[in-house]
Amino acid sequence: MTPDMALLWEVSWVEFLVVTLVIGGALAYAVGRATALGWSGWGLMVLYTLLLTVAIRFLHFSLFNGSFFLPVSTLPTALHYGLVDFVILFGVAVVGRLATRSQQVSRQYGFLRPNAGHKA
Repeated sequence: MTPDMALLWEVSWVEFLVVTLVIGGALAYAVGRATALGWSGWGLMVLYTLLLTVAIRFLHFSLFNGSFFLPVSTLPTALHYGLVDFVILFGVAVVGRLATRSQQVSRQYGFLRPNAGHKA
């Protein structure tokens, strides 16, 4: 497969869709959910998302001949697409964290909502 080298994807949009958005997105949502359930801080979520980004870059490298952080000759390209992957994965992790935290707060503090349990 010859690389397209677009702004968001390195090899093809299909591999970007499958690896980054579907596989990585599901894992990033799980990272956000896990940090919310464990009441962990945002820093831990950033660390987990960085580790997930390295794993996703490795999948791009091993399955589709994308760039990886080693050798040094491919480092600038790998950093560019790694940053793209990180931003997308972190965004999905934030959605997972906020959705889970919203459920936790509404379940714990449901009495604070106006008309909670009262029908008009």
